[in-house]
Amino acid sequence: MSNKNVELMRGEPEIAVRKLAIPIMISMLLTASYNIVDGIWVAGLGQAAIAGIGFVTPIFMILNGFSVGLGNGATSSISRSVGAKNRERASKSAAHSLLIFLAASIVLTLTLLIIQEPVLKTYGASGQSLTEALKYGTPMFLGLFAFMFANGGSGILRGEGDMKRAMYAMIVSVALNFILDPIFIYVLNLGSAGASLATIVSSLGAAIVIIYWILIKKDTYVNVTFKGFKFDSEIARDILKVGIPASLDMFVMSIAMSFYLMFISSVGGEYGIAAFTSGQRLYLFGIMPLTAIASAVAAVSGSAFGARNWDYLSRTHTYGTKFAMLVSIVILLILVIFAPQLSMIFAYTPETAPLIPEITSFLRIASFGLLLVGIGMPSSFFYQGIGRGTTSLAWTIIRELIFTVGFTYLFGIVLNWGLTGIWVGLAVGRIIASILNFTYARYTIRKLKSVLN
Repeated sequence: MSNKNVELMRGEPEIAVRKLAIPIMISMLLTASYNIVDGIWVAGLGQAAIAGIGFVTPIFMILNGFSVGLGNGATSSISRSVGAKNRERASKSAAHSLLIFLAASIVLTLTLLIIQEPVLKTYGASGQSLTEALKYGTPMFLGLFAFMFANGGSGILRGEGDMKRAMYAMIVSVALNFILDPIFIYVLNLGSAGASLATIVSSLGAAIVIIYWILIKKDTYVNVTFKGFKFDSEIARDILKVGIPASLDMFVMSIAMSFYLMFISSVGGEYGIAAFTSGQRLYLFGIMPLTAIASAVAAVSGSAFGARNWDYLSRTHTYGTKFAMLVSIVILLILVIFAPQLSMIFAYTPETAPLIPEITSFLRIASFGLLLVGIGMPSSFFYQGIGRGTTSLAWTIIRELIFTVGFTYLFGIVLNWGLTGIWVGLAVGRIIASILNFTYARYTIRKLKSVLN
Protein backbone atom coordinates (compact mmCIF):
# COMPACT_ATOMS: atom_id res chain seq x y z
CA MET A 1 0.00 0.00 0.00
CA SER A 2 1.42 3.35 -1.03
CA ASN A 3 1.46 5.93 1.73
CA LYS A 4 2.66 9.49 1.14
CA ASN A 5 3.10 10.03 4.87
CA VAL A 6 5.47 7.09 5.13
CA GLU A 7 7.48 8.29 2.13
CA LEU A 8 7.70 11.73 3.74
CA MET A 9 9.08 10.14 6.92
CA ARG A 10 11.78 8.38 4.90
CA GLY A 11 12.70 11.47 2.85
CA GLU A 12 14.68 14.66 3.53
CA PRO A 13 14.56 15.16 7.32
CA GLU A 14 14.23 18.97 7.25
CA ILE A 15 11.18 18.75 4.99
CA ALA A 16 9.72 15.92 7.07
CA VAL A 17 10.13 17.76 10.39
CA ARG A 18 8.62 20.95 8.98
CA LYS A 19 5.66 19.29 7.25
CA LEU A 20 4.89 16.96 10.14
CA ALA A 21 5.29 19.67 12.79
CA ILE A 22 2.64 22.01 11.39
CA PRO A 23 -0.40 19.71 11.79
CA ILE A 24 0.92 18.49 15.16
CA MET A 25 1.30 22.13 16.18
CA ILE A 26 -2.28 22.90 15.24
CA SER A 27 -3.47 19.76 17.08
CA MET A 28 -1.57 20.64 20.24
CA LEU A 29 -2.67 24.26 20.22
CA LEU A 30 -6.21 22.99 19.91
CA THR A 31 -5.55 20.57 22.77
CA ALA A 32 -4.18 23.40 24.90
CA SER A 33 -7.29 25.39 24.13
CA TYR A 34 -9.17 22.94 26.36
CA ASN A 35 -7.47 24.51 29.36
CA ILE A 36 -7.85 28.03 27.99
CA VAL A 37 -11.58 27.60 27.30
CA ASP A 38 -12.12 25.87 30.66
CA GLY A 39 -10.22 28.67 32.38
CA ILE A 40 -12.30 31.38 30.72
CA TRP A 41 -15.60 29.81 31.75
CA VAL A 42 -14.43 28.71 35.22
CA ALA A 43 -13.18 32.26 35.95
CA GLY A 44 -16.83 33.25 36.23
CA LEU A 45 -17.20 30.83 39.15
CA GLY A 46 -14.72 32.77 41.32
CA GLN A 47 -11.24 32.51 42.81
CA ALA A 48 -11.95 29.32 44.80
CA ALA A 49 -12.92 27.47 41.60
CA ILE A 50 -9.78 28.70 39.83
CA ALA A 51 -7.60 27.61 42.74
CA GLY A 52 -9.43 24.27 43.03
CA ILE A 53 -8.73 23.41 39.42
CA GLY A 54 -5.14 24.55 39.95
CA PHE A 55 -4.74 22.00 42.74
CA VAL A 56 -5.98 19.25 40.37
CA THR A 57 -3.43 20.24 37.71
CA PRO A 58 -0.54 18.01 38.94
CA ILE A 59 -2.82 14.97 39.10
CA PHE A 60 -4.29 15.79 35.70
CA MET A 61 -0.73 15.97 34.38
CA ILE A 62 -0.25 12.36 35.49
CA LEU A 63 -3.46 11.34 33.74
CA ASN A 64 -2.67 13.18 30.54
CA GLY A 65 1.00 12.26 30.77
CA PHE A 66 0.37 8.54 30.74
CA SER A 67 -1.89 8.83 27.69
CA VAL A 68 0.61 10.99 25.81
CA GLY A 69 3.58 8.93 27.02
CA LEU A 70 2.14 5.60 25.92
CA GLY A 71 1.21 7.28 22.64
CA ASN A 72 4.87 8.32 22.28
CA GLY A 73 5.86 4.71 22.89
CA ALA A 74 3.60 3.67 20.01
CA THR A 75 5.03 6.45 17.82
CA SER A 76 8.61 5.38 18.48
CA SER A 77 8.01 1.67 17.88
CA ILE A 78 5.96 2.21 14.72
CA SER A 79 8.25 4.88 13.22
CA ARG A 80 11.33 2.71 13.68
CA SER A 81 9.49 -0.14 11.92
CA VAL A 82 8.52 2.27 9.13
CA GLY A 83 12.18 3.28 8.72
CA ALA A 84 13.17 -0.39 8.56
CA LYS A 85 10.38 -0.98 5.96
CA ASN A 86 8.74 -3.60 8.17
CA ARG A 87 4.99 -2.96 7.83
CA GLU A 88 4.01 -6.18 9.60
CA ARG A 89 5.88 -5.21 12.73
CA ALA A 90 4.45 -1.68 12.60
CA SER A 91 0.94 -3.17 12.49
CA LYS A 92 1.67 -5.47 15.42
CA SER A 93 3.01 -2.52 17.38
CA ALA A 94 -0.24 -0.63 16.76
CA ALA A 95 -2.38 -3.59 17.91
CA HIS A 96 -0.31 -4.09 21.07
CA SER A 97 -0.50 -0.34 21.75
CA LEU A 98 -4.31 -0.36 21.75
CA LEU A 99 -4.37 -3.17 24.32
CA ILE A 100 -1.84 -1.34 26.46
CA PHE A 101 -4.03 1.80 26.36
CA LEU A 102 -7.01 -0.22 27.60
CA ALA A 103 -5.13 -1.86 30.46
CA ALA A 104 -3.55 1.44 31.53
CA SER A 105 -6.96 3.16 31.54
CA ILE A 106 -8.42 0.67 34.00
CA VAL A 107 -5.46 0.71 36.39
CA LEU A 108 -4.99 4.48 36.40
CA THR A 109 -8.68 5.28 36.85
CA LEU A 110 -8.91 3.16 39.99
CA THR A 111 -5.63 4.53 41.37
CA LEU A 112 -6.43 8.21 40.78
CA LEU A 113 -9.90 7.97 42.30
CA ILE A 114 -8.38 6.53 45.47
CA ILE A 115 -5.49 8.98 45.89
CA GLN A 116 -7.01 12.26 44.70
CA GLU A 117 -8.40 13.65 47.98
CA PRO A 118 -5.39 12.92 50.23
CA VAL A 119 -3.05 14.24 47.54
CA LEU A 120 -5.10 17.42 47.11
CA LYS A 121 -4.93 18.04 50.86
CA THR A 122 -1.16 17.55 50.73
CA TYR A 123 -0.95 20.33 48.13
CA GLY A 124 -2.75 22.65 50.53
CA ALA A 125 -6.33 22.41 49.22
CA SER A 126 -8.95 22.95 51.90
CA GLY A 127 -12.45 24.30 52.40
CA GLN A 128 -14.16 25.52 49.24
CA SER A 129 -11.08 25.10 47.04
CA LEU A 130 -10.93 21.40 48.02
CA THR A 131 -14.63 21.01 47.24
CA GLU A 132 -14.14 22.59 43.82
CA ALA A 133 -11.06 20.45 43.17
CA LEU A 134 -12.99 17.23 43.88
CA LYS A 135 -15.91 18.37 41.72
CA TYR A 136 -13.52 18.96 38.83
CA GLY A 137 -11.22 15.97 39.35
CA THR A 138 -13.62 13.07 39.90
CA PRO A 139 -15.36 13.17 36.49
CA MET A 140 -11.99 13.78 34.83
CA PHE A 141 -10.51 10.61 36.31
CA LEU A 142 -13.59 8.53 35.57
CA GLY A 143 -13.24 9.52 31.92
CA LEU A 144 -9.54 8.77 31.68
CA PHE A 145 -10.11 6.16 28.96
CA ALA A 146 -11.20 8.95 26.60
CA PHE A 147 -7.86 10.75 26.98
CA MET A 148 -5.97 7.47 26.73
CA PHE A 149 -7.43 6.47 23.38
CA ALA A 150 -7.49 10.00 21.94
CA ASN A 151 -3.84 10.73 22.78
CA GLY A 152 -2.66 7.15 22.34
CA GLY A 153 -4.46 6.77 19.02
CA SER A 154 -2.85 10.01 17.84
CA GLY A 155 0.50 8.43 18.71
CA ILE A 156 -0.24 5.54 16.36
CA LEU A 157 -1.06 7.94 13.53
CA ARG A 158 2.10 9.98 14.25
CA GLY A 159 4.19 6.82 14.03
CA GLU A 160 3.26 6.43 10.37
CA GLY A 161 3.50 10.16 9.69
CA ASP A 162 -0.27 10.73 9.46
CA MET A 163 -0.34 14.01 11.38
CA LYS A 164 -3.21 15.60 9.45
CA ARG A 165 -5.88 13.14 10.53
CA ALA A 166 -4.75 13.39 14.14
CA MET A 167 -5.34 17.12 13.68
CA TYR A 168 -8.80 16.57 12.20
CA ALA A 169 -9.82 14.43 15.17
CA MET A 170 -8.65 17.17 17.51
CA ILE A 171 -10.69 19.77 15.62
CA VAL A 172 -13.79 17.66 16.30
CA SER A 173 -12.86 17.42 19.96
CA VAL A 174 -12.20 21.13 20.46
CA ALA A 175 -15.39 22.12 18.68
CA LEU A 176 -17.35 19.88 21.04
CA ASN A 177 -15.58 21.31 24.08
CA PHE A 178 -16.26 24.89 22.96
CA ILE A 179 -19.98 24.13 22.65
CA LEU A 180 -20.36 21.96 25.76
CA ASP A 181 -18.40 24.04 28.29
CA PRO A 182 -20.96 26.84 28.83
CA ILE A 183 -23.85 24.38 28.60
CA PHE A 184 -22.47 22.02 31.26
CA ILE A 185 -21.06 24.73 33.55
CA TYR A 186 -23.88 27.28 33.50
CA VAL A 187 -26.98 26.01 31.69
CA LEU A 188 -26.97 22.67 33.52
CA ASN A 189 -25.47 24.43 36.57
CA LEU A 190 -22.75 21.79 37.07
CA GLY A 191 -20.01 24.33 37.87
CA SER A 192 -16.47 22.96 38.00
CA ALA A 193 -17.73 19.43 37.33
CA GLY A 194 -19.28 20.69 34.10
CA ALA A 195 -15.90 21.85 32.82
CA SER A 196 -14.34 18.41 33.27
CA LEU A 197 -17.39 16.61 31.85
CA ALA A 198 -17.25 18.77 28.73
CA THR A 199 -13.56 17.91 28.31
CA ILE A 200 -14.19 14.18 28.71
CA VAL A 201 -17.07 14.07 26.23
CA SER A 202 -15.00 16.08 23.75
CA SER A 203 -11.99 13.75 24.10
CA LEU A 204 -14.26 10.77 23.60
CA GLY A 205 -15.31 12.28 20.28
CA ALA A 206 -11.68 12.41 19.11
CA ALA A 207 -11.01 8.86 20.33
CA ILE A 208 -14.01 7.46 18.44
CA VAL A 209 -12.92 9.13 15.19
CA ILE A 210 -9.34 7.80 15.44
CA ILE A 211 -10.38 4.26 16.38
CA TYR A 212 -12.84 4.28 13.46
CA TRP A 213 -10.00 5.05 11.04
CA ILE A 214 -7.71 2.38 12.48
CA LEU A 215 -10.10 -0.51 13.20
CA ILE A 216 -13.14 -0.03 10.96
CA LYS A 217 -12.27 2.04 7.90
CA LYS A 218 -8.77 0.50 7.88
CA ASP A 219 -7.16 3.05 5.58
CA THR A 220 -4.04 3.55 7.67
CA TYR A 221 -0.53 2.27 6.86
CA VAL A 222 -0.73 -0.03 9.87
CA ASN A 223 -3.19 -2.89 9.37
CA VAL A 224 -4.61 -3.65 12.82
CA THR A 225 -6.59 -6.83 13.35
CA PHE A 226 -7.25 -8.85 16.48
CA LYS A 227 -8.34 -11.98 14.63
CA GLY A 228 -5.80 -14.63 15.56
CA PHE A 229 -3.97 -12.07 17.71
CA LYS A 230 -0.97 -13.40 19.61
CA PHE A 231 0.65 -11.42 22.36
CA ASP A 232 4.31 -10.68 21.61
CA SER A 233 6.21 -9.70 24.75
CA GLU A 234 9.14 -8.33 22.72
CA ILE A 235 6.88 -5.86 20.88
CA ALA A 236 5.15 -4.88 24.12
CA ARG A 237 8.55 -4.22 25.73
CA ASP A 238 9.60 -2.17 22.70
CA ILE A 239 6.54 0.07 23.17
CA LEU A 240 6.85 0.27 26.95
CA LYS A 241 10.59 0.98 27.02
CA VAL A 242 9.69 4.38 25.60
CA GLY A 243 6.07 4.61 26.74
CA ILE A 244 6.67 4.10 30.46
CA PRO A 245 9.58 6.58 30.78
CA ALA A 246 7.65 9.06 28.58
CA SER A 247 4.63 8.62 30.86
CA LEU A 248 6.81 9.11 33.90
CA ASP A 249 8.03 12.37 32.34
CA MET A 250 4.66 13.86 33.19
CA PHE A 251 4.66 12.13 36.57
CA VAL A 252 7.99 13.79 37.36
CA MET A 253 6.65 17.13 36.15
CA SER A 254 3.56 16.67 38.33
CA ILE A 255 5.83 16.05 41.33
CA ALA A 256 7.69 19.23 40.45
CA MET A 257 4.35 21.02 40.08
CA SER A 258 3.45 19.80 43.56
CA PHE A 259 6.56 21.50 44.93
CA TYR A 260 5.71 24.70 43.05
CA LEU A 261 2.20 24.67 44.52
CA MET A 262 3.54 24.15 48.04
CA PHE A 263 6.11 26.95 47.63
CA ILE A 264 3.52 29.30 46.11
CA SER A 265 0.90 28.45 48.73
CA SER A 266 3.39 29.17 51.52
CA VAL A 267 4.31 32.64 50.20
CA GLY A 268 1.19 33.70 48.27
CA GLY A 269 -1.73 31.64 49.54
CA GLU A 270 -4.83 31.16 47.40
CA TYR A 271 -4.04 34.40 45.55
CA GLY A 272 -0.65 33.06 44.44
CA ILE A 273 -2.12 29.68 43.43
CA ALA A 274 -4.85 31.36 41.35
CA ALA A 275 -2.32 33.66 39.63
CA PHE A 276 0.04 30.76 38.91
CA THR A 277 -2.78 28.54 37.62
CA SER A 278 -3.95 31.24 35.20
CA GLY A 279 -0.44 32.16 34.02
CA GLN A 280 0.55 28.51 33.67
CA ARG A 281 -2.38 27.92 31.30
CA LEU A 282 -0.97 30.56 28.97
CA TYR A 283 2.60 29.26 29.36
CA LEU A 284 1.50 25.71 28.52
CA PHE A 285 -0.45 27.03 25.55
CA GLY A 286 2.68 28.83 24.38
CA ILE A 287 4.86 25.76 24.74
CA MET A 288 2.59 23.61 22.56
CA PRO A 289 4.23 24.62 19.24
CA LEU A 290 7.61 23.57 20.68
CA THR A 291 6.15 20.24 21.78
CA ALA A 292 4.77 19.80 18.26
CA ILE A 293 8.17 20.35 16.66
CA ALA A 294 9.72 17.98 19.20
CA SER A 295 7.09 15.33 18.38
CA ALA A 296 7.96 15.64 14.69
CA VAL A 297 11.64 15.24 15.62
CA ALA A 298 10.76 12.04 17.53
CA ALA A 299 8.91 10.51 14.58
CA VAL A 300 11.52 11.42 11.96
CA SER A 301 14.40 10.40 14.28
CA GLY A 302 12.74 7.02 14.78
CA SER A 303 12.47 6.49 11.04
CA ALA A 304 16.10 7.56 10.46
CA PHE A 305 17.26 5.31 13.31
CA GLY A 306 15.30 2.35 11.92
CA ALA A 307 16.91 2.93 8.52
CA ARG A 308 20.34 3.32 10.19
CA ASN A 309 20.78 6.67 8.42
CA TRP A 310 22.98 8.59 10.83
CA ASP A 311 23.28 11.66 8.62
CA TYR A 312 19.49 12.04 8.58
CA LEU A 313 19.42 11.46 12.32
CA SER A 314 21.83 14.33 12.98
CA ARG A 315 20.09 16.64 10.52
CA THR A 316 16.71 15.89 12.10
CA HIS A 317 17.91 16.99 15.53
CA THR A 318 19.78 20.05 14.24
CA TYR A 319 16.90 21.33 12.16
CA GLY A 320 14.36 20.59 14.89
CA THR A 321 16.25 22.65 17.46
CA LYS A 322 16.71 25.58 15.06
CA PHE A 323 13.03 25.52 14.13
CA ALA A 324 11.96 25.33 17.79
CA MET A 325 14.29 28.16 18.81
CA LEU A 326 12.84 30.49 16.17
CA VAL A 327 9.28 29.69 17.25
CA SER A 328 10.14 30.05 20.95
CA ILE A 329 11.43 33.60 20.44
CA VAL A 330 8.17 34.61 18.73
CA ILE A 331 6.09 33.06 21.54
CA LEU A 332 8.22 34.74 24.21
CA LEU A 333 7.74 38.16 22.64
CA ILE A 334 3.96 37.67 22.48
CA LEU A 335 3.71 36.55 26.12
CA VAL A 336 5.91 39.37 27.40
CA ILE A 337 4.55 42.25 25.31
CA PHE A 338 0.88 41.35 25.68
CA ALA A 339 1.04 39.98 29.24
CA PRO A 340 -1.49 42.45 30.77
CA GLN A 341 -4.02 41.86 28.01
CA LEU A 342 -3.57 38.08 28.15
CA SER A 343 -3.93 38.14 31.94
CA MET A 344 -7.39 39.66 31.59
CA ILE A 345 -8.61 36.48 29.86
CA PHE A 346 -8.69 34.78 33.27
CA ALA A 347 -9.41 37.83 35.41
CA TYR A 348 -12.35 39.55 33.82
CA THR A 349 -14.65 39.67 36.87
CA PRO A 350 -14.44 42.17 39.77
CA GLU A 351 -13.47 39.31 42.11
CA THR A 352 -10.60 38.05 39.95
CA ALA A 353 -9.35 41.41 38.61
CA PRO A 354 -6.75 41.75 41.44
CA LEU A 355 -4.96 38.73 39.91
CA ILE A 356 -3.96 40.67 36.79
CA PRO A 357 -0.69 42.21 38.13
CA GLU A 358 0.61 38.86 39.39
CA ILE A 359 -0.39 36.93 36.26
CA THR A 360 1.40 39.63 34.25
CA SER A 361 4.49 39.27 36.45
CA PHE A 362 4.46 35.49 35.96
CA LEU A 363 4.27 35.82 32.18
CA ARG A 364 7.01 38.45 31.97
CA ILE A 365 9.44 36.47 34.12
CA ALA A 366 8.74 32.72 33.89
CA SER A 367 8.25 32.86 30.10
CA PHE A 368 11.95 33.63 29.61
CA GLY A 369 12.51 29.93 30.20
CA LEU A 370 11.13 29.45 26.70
CA LEU A 371 14.27 31.05 25.25
CA LEU A 372 16.19 27.78 25.47
CA VAL A 373 13.42 25.23 26.04
CA GLY A 374 13.42 25.30 22.24
CA ILE A 375 16.71 23.38 22.19
CA GLY A 376 15.98 21.18 25.21
CA MET A 377 12.59 19.80 24.23
CA PRO A 378 13.55 18.47 20.75
CA SER A 379 16.52 16.79 22.44
CA SER A 380 14.30 14.96 24.94
CA PHE A 381 11.94 13.79 22.19
CA PHE A 382 14.91 12.76 20.05
CA TYR A 383 15.84 10.20 22.73
CA GLN A 384 12.30 8.82 22.62
CA GLY A 385 12.45 8.55 18.84
CA ILE A 386 15.53 6.33 18.92
CA GLY A 387 14.04 4.15 21.66
CA ARG A 388 15.93 5.59 24.64
CA GLY A 389 13.01 6.53 26.84
CA THR A 390 14.99 6.28 30.06
CA THR A 391 17.43 8.93 28.81
CA SER A 392 14.54 11.29 28.09
CA LEU A 393 13.16 10.61 31.57
CA ALA A 394 16.53 11.27 33.17
CA TRP A 395 16.67 14.72 31.57
CA THR A 396 13.14 15.49 32.74
CA ILE A 397 14.24 14.67 36.29
CA ILE A 398 17.34 16.84 35.90
CA ARG A 399 15.36 19.75 34.46
CA GLU A 400 12.29 19.75 36.70
CA LEU A 401 13.27 18.19 40.02
CA ILE A 402 16.92 19.22 40.29
CA PHE A 403 17.29 22.55 38.50
CA THR A 404 13.81 24.08 38.40
CA VAL A 405 12.56 22.98 41.82
CA GLY A 406 15.98 23.82 43.22
CA PHE A 407 16.03 27.35 41.83
CA THR A 408 12.38 28.10 42.72
CA TYR A 409 13.14 27.10 46.31
CA LEU A 410 16.38 29.10 46.35
CA PHE A 411 14.93 32.34 44.96
CA GLY A 412 11.41 32.09 46.36
CA ILE A 413 11.99 30.62 49.84
CA VAL A 414 15.66 30.78 50.84
CA LEU A 415 16.33 34.28 49.45
CA ASN A 416 12.77 35.31 50.40
CA TRP A 417 11.94 36.84 47.02
CA GLY A 418 8.39 35.51 47.33
CA LEU A 419 6.30 34.89 44.21
CA THR A 420 8.74 36.84 42.03
CA GLY A 421 11.55 34.54 43.15
CA ILE A 422 9.52 31.48 42.20
CA TRP A 423 8.83 32.90 38.74
CA VAL A 424 12.59 33.62 38.34
CA GLY A 425 13.44 30.08 39.47
CA LEU A 426 11.13 28.57 36.85
CA ALA A 427 12.97 30.43 34.07
CA VAL A 428 16.56 29.95 35.30
CA GLY A 429 16.19 26.23 36.05
CA ARG A 430 14.74 25.41 32.64
CA ILE A 431 17.31 27.48 30.74
CA ILE A 432 20.33 25.80 32.36
CA ALA A 433 18.90 22.28 32.04
CA SER A 434 17.99 22.81 28.37
CA ILE A 435 21.55 23.84 27.48
CA LEU A 436 22.94 20.71 29.11
CA ASN A 437 20.29 18.50 27.47
CA PHE A 438 21.11 19.79 23.99
CA THR A 439 24.83 19.28 24.57
CA TYR A 440 24.30 15.67 25.61
CA ALA A 441 22.05 14.99 22.59
CA ARG A 442 24.79 16.11 20.21
CA TYR A 443 27.25 13.88 22.05
CA THR A 444 24.82 10.95 21.72
CA ILE A 445 24.52 11.46 17.95
CA ARG A 446 28.30 11.58 17.51
CA LYS A 447 28.63 8.39 19.53
CA LEU A 448 25.95 6.59 17.49
CA LYS A 449 27.75 7.50 14.26
CA SER A 450 31.10 6.20 15.49
CA VAL A 451 29.79 3.02 17.12
CA LEU A 452 27.09 1.85 14.71
CA ASN A 453 28.41 2.90 11.28
